[in-house]
Parts: sequence; C-alpha cells; structure tokens
Amino acid sequence: MLKRTLGILLIFPLFISYTTLAASLKTPDLPSQNPNEIQIAIVHTKTNYTEQEIDELLERYPHLERRYTFKEVFSGFSVEGPVRELEKLKQSESVNQVSKVQTYMAETEDPVEIIGADEIRNYLGKSIEHLSGKGIKIGVIDTGIDYQHPDLHKNYKEGYDFVDKDKDPMETKGLGKRDTFHGTHVAGIIAADGKMKGVAPNATIYAYRALGPGGSGTTEQILAAIDRAVRDKVDIINLSLGSDVNGPDLPISLALNEVVKKGIIAVAAAGNAGPAEWTVGSPGTASKAISVGASTPNINTPFIIINDNKIPLTNMENSKEWADVGSVHLVSGRLGKRNQLTDVKGKIVLLERGELTFTEKVQNAYEMGAIGVLIYNNIEGPFQGMLEKEVAIPVAGITREEGEFIKESIRKKETYLTIVKKWEKDVLADFSSRGPVTSTWEIKPDVLAPGVVINSTVPNGYMALQGTSMAAPFVAGACALLLEAHPDWGPEEVKAALMNTAKSVKNRQNVTYKVYEQGAGRIQVDKAIDANVLIMPGSIRFGKYKLVKEENQYKAYITVKNVGENIEKISFDFPKGKRGISWRLPLSFTLKPGQKKNVPIIMNIDNNLFNDKLQDGIINVRAGRQLIKLPYLYVLEEPDYPRIMGFDLLKITEGNSYEYETYLPTGAEEFGIALFREDTLQFVRFLDWKKEVKRGRLKGEFSVGNLDEAGNYRIKVFAKKAGKEDMLEKILKIK
Repeated sequence: MLKRTLGILLIFPLFISYTTLAASLKTPDLPSQNPNEIQIAIVHTKTNYTEQEIDELLERYPHLERRYTFKEVFSGFSVEGPVRELEKLKQSESVNQVSKVQTYMAETEDPVEIIGADEIRNYLGKSIEHLSGKGIKIGVIDTGIDYQHPDLHKNYKEGYDFVDKDKDPMETKGLGKRDTFHGTHVAGIIAADGKMKGVAPNATIYAYRALGPGGSGTTEQILAAIDRAVRDKVDIINLSLGSDVNGPDLPISLALNEVVKKGIIAVAAAGNAGPAEWTVGSPGTASKAISVGASTPNINTPFIIINDNKIPLTNMENSKEWADVGSVHLVSGRLGKRNQLTDVKGKIVLLERGELTFTEKVQNAYEMGAIGVLIYNNIEGPFQGMLEKEVAIPVAGITREEGEFIKESIRKKETYLTIVKKWEKDVLADFSSRGPVTSTWEIKPDVLAPGVVINSTVPNGYMALQGTSMAAPFVAGACALLLEAHPDWGPEEVKAALMNTAKSVKNRQNVTYKVYEQGAGRIQVDKAIDANVLIMPGSIRFGKYKLVKEENQYKAYITVKNVGENIEKISFDFPKGKRGISWRLPLSFTLKPGQKKNVPIIMNIDNNLFNDKLQDGIINVRAGRQLIKLPYLYVLEEPDYPRIMGFDLLKITEGNSYEYETYLPTGAEEFGIALFREDTLQFVRFLDWKKEVKRGRLKGEFSVGNLDEAGNYRIKVFAKKAGKEDMLEKILKIK
C-alpha cells in the first residue's frame, strides 16, 4: 500500500459523486488522441461484403490496410492504419461500428495443489454413464493444445494457428514463463480419454490457437478462429477467455450470437473478476451464448475461527496446506519486515499487503519462527496470490475487511484462533465474475459448473487449475452429452435444458445467491437429459426502465415446449410478494408431445410503492413432476455501480513527482487526474489521463512540475463509463 505523505490532506469521504460538485470542478475534455497513431481496428459492416467490395470501400482511405475478412458469423473486416483515417471510416454509410482491437486473456486463476477434484464425471449424475460425446465436434479456441498428450491424441482431429498463421495449433513452448498450457487443460476437461477421463471422452476436438505466448490474443485472432470453426462445421465452440469489458456489443459477443443462429452451441467463461457485481466480461456477455461461472466441487476448505467468526482460507501456491489446529496464538506483523516480526515464534502472523513481495514477507516470517501467515489485501475485493518459491508453512490471502477485523481483535488482546477444515460443495467461487450485463441488463452468467481445483491435462502431465476457464469446458462437455442424447435439439434447447434443471446454490450463510451472480445455478446434466419440458429462454430480463407517475406494465415472452412423450400440464406459481410489484401470469394449460406455446409474463410496477433500482427473483413453473425455476431481473433507472475505488498517492522525490495507485472495478472509457487551484477552483492541467482503461488496479506516475505559485491545490481523480462519472478528491500541498 502506498504511504500518504505529509503534503497530502485527505478530503472526507473519498468517494464523492461527480454531480454534487459539477459546478465547482467541471472536468475538461481529455486531450485529443494523436491522429497519426497506428491502430488495428475491427470494422462491423451493415451487410456482408466481398473482399473486392471492401477494397473498393478502402480506396477512399489510402492509409488503411485490410487484414482479415470475416465471412461466417461477423459481417466485417479488420484494418490497420492511422487514427485519423479510422475516425473518417466510422462516418461511412456502409459501417455500423469501428472498434479498437481488444486484448483477451486465458481466464485462469493461479495453479493450486491437487486435492482430488479430478473425477469430473462424478458431478454429472449416474444416468449418463452410457453417453460419451461420440460423434460431436467441439472447437476449442484457446492457447492451442498439446495434441501429442497421451490422453488427447486419440480425440484431436485438426485445427489452425492464428498466431503463427499455420496448421499447427500446438501450445507455446520454449519461451520459459511465456509458455502456455491453458488450452490443453481445457481440452482435457472436455474430452480426455486416457489416465483421466473428460466429460465427453469420445468427442472430437478441433483446436484453434488464438492466444499466443503468455496466453494473450486479440479480437482479430479470436474472430478469425470463430470464423474457421464455423467453416469446419463444429457442433460446439468453447471460449475460456475473457476481456475487461462488460458490454454485449463487442465484436466477439456479436459473433457468438451469430454462431448460435447458425445452430452451433457457444460456451464462454464469465470471467475471474468477482465477487463484485458488474464484472462479467465479453465474450461471457453474449446474449445467446452459455455464460459459465465457477462453483466449488466437494473440497475440504480450511477456516479460521476467531470471536465466533469463520473466515475461509485459500492456500497461496507454493505454501503448505492448512491443518486442523486447536488453539494457536495470533499476532500482527504489520508489513512483514524483519524488525516487525520479533514476537512471532510458534504463532500465526497477520501481515498487510504492500512494500515487500509476498515471498519476502513469508520468508521473513518463516525465518523468525512463524507457523503460518495470513496476508490481507490493501484494497477492496478478493485476494489470491502466489509465492515465487516453496515455503514450509501455510499461507493464505484474505480480504481487507477480514484483515481489519482480525487486526482489531488483536488490538483488543483477543489473540487466539482455531483452524478447522470442512467439506464444502456448490459454493460460488469468490473469483467468479458476476452480472448483470451493462446496457442490456441481462442475467449473466447463465449457469455454474465446478471450476475450483480441477485437475486436467497439461503438456507433459497433469495439473490442477481453477477459474471460470475450467467451468466453461465442463459445460461444453455436458452440451456434447446432451446433443448425443438428443440429436434433434438445437442450441436454444440445450441451453434451456441446462438452465431449467440447474441447482440453485447458497453461500456459507445459507443465503441464496442473486440470480445475476449464479444464473440458474449449478448444472445437473442427468436431470437436463431427462427433462420433458423446456422453457426458452431460461431466464427473463425486463430491462431497464425509468419510472413515471402512473403504474407501469412490462411484458416478456417465453416459449414452453414439450420434448417428452406424454401430455404435460403447465402451471405458474406467483413469486413472493414484493412491495410495489404485481404479476399477471398465464393460466394453466396442457401441451401434447412436441407441442410448444408462446406465453407472456407481465409485471406491473406501482411508482408510489416501488423504489428499488435492481431487483431479482424466481418464478416457479410446474411441468408435471418437474419444477422449473425461472430467474428474472429488472432494473429501474441507472444502477449505481462504482467506476473508481480508492486512491493512494506517494511522493517519490524531493521535487514534485508522485506515484499513484487506484482501482477501477469495471474499467473506464476515460480516466484522468486533473489539477485545480484550491482558492479559485480554476483548472490548471491534467497530471495524467488515459482512455479505454482495463478493469483492476491502475498504477502510474506524474510530475506537478513548476507551478507559478506554491500553496494548496486540489486534484480530482475521475473515471467515466457508460455515461456516468465517479470521482475522488485530494488536497495537494505544493511548497
């Protein structure tokens, strides 16, 4: 954590809405982008054009060079050239959208020690033992795969490398820390057939290497891979990758919607940016794709108990496993410097994140005799880290809130804790990204699958990983089993079957997760295969509405389809009563085998009684013996999700230079640090600014330089996204 220096005065409280200070600190426009900067962009056209027609269009922009032409699921092409001409291209009547190429990463949390969660098929149910995915083609768009692995070589068919532009989609090798293994792990979960068994061990794997060294790739490469997978006529596409953008209209999200329209199932990881809301990222935001969050399989979780409070622990990689301990002394070691660890022998030590690396902190504690280490975060949000080398004591990362609670307990001389281990199943992983989706306000993820400590294939062996990257191929494999059992089903039926039969899950306090956190719940494939009635879509969004003075009525349509062999009676239960909400639901009806019916779900909102902005719930639908839980979500006015959290400043020289650190929970279209005179509130200049900033921690430096006058200045730190700005303020004293 960056230290605050004497020259910086905090203004209370740090989180201030921009609208309350608009008159006093109006943010100037950011400086213009360099018009000569060369960028690669994706051009979404209003219709499919031939390469000749695209070249004729680009004749008007002589400095733009066409790269890829997308033909199957995305109408458009990629170009490279100066910003000034890309801006001109945006004005063309033939163009819907010109967007800068995004960087996508393989969505994986750090490797963890294997604890026996590798029996993937154990979570699918007993009635599917006769199914194996035979005859189903699955495209894995990822880092490539090690198709020579003994568990994968039988099921690997072919592929393409969009990084090196050849027909060899092998994982990156020979580059040390930039070597990859992610795609091989994903492919093993889907279809390993050897020492370990995947979900669909007889499915056929097509590999598309769109993510190169280090596990990163561009929009352009991924779109090209999707295009190729469609031409190869795969049945299912798996994308265990993600971006920092929570939006439904990015090119890859749009492409996945087109994939589904062509009859191909698209499965996408929701992302690993939880537990905050609004963190689901593209392509997990694609409306028609199956977006997958991560739950825990049956794992033995350690907890510390202090003052009747239970805090779950997640081991840092390269540390020893936690064990049951009756009563052990706990002390604070501050930042973990050796001179702060004089009384830690035989004790568990609490350390704050910052200044030293995790490894340095832990090594210091170990050498001073500590038997365990807890490191707490210095910003809001979950905390998982890794140690650079193995240590002989257990180490876990905890949240800032948990750390502050323990530190306060120590201050009160309550310095003993107990460690217990408990078997847990179906807990939503902290890292699993949550919805809703911005602008469409859809429920995402759609479903959950085990994604914590999942053992699978990697080059030269096996490894346990965790992340929504591991949950998504679990669902892709499940889709293969459903297609094998029901070859007449399309993507809509498969998605509905998984959602309609999913198990709603609860947190450790026995409270059911919100529908925009877990979707319909954790998949139960055996129940999905045996479903007699399907409801499509598997969740309802009423969208976002601005209240007016009279009662408002909002309507959504669902299709109920009898896919069984008997007549089924369908009836609807009214949701639990909520102030200001009333419902009009369909009357009971029957469906013959193969028959379907389109019916409305009507929600009425009374403006005089209702004032919640974001509300979710479940409508129970009874279909014979089957109970289908239909999640719904409605949003009234603009939800108040934060654009910026926290800001730390550190003076780094005797002059007027500073380092800063802040956190952007959903990224920002514009970020800036503006300097104002304290007395007149006159804008002086931007100290730093950026556009299209990724979600997460942001670090930087700036120099105040030579100002005309010494004294107090005010700095405004702001982030803008989706038409809303949030800001923080500080007083900067310049001598």
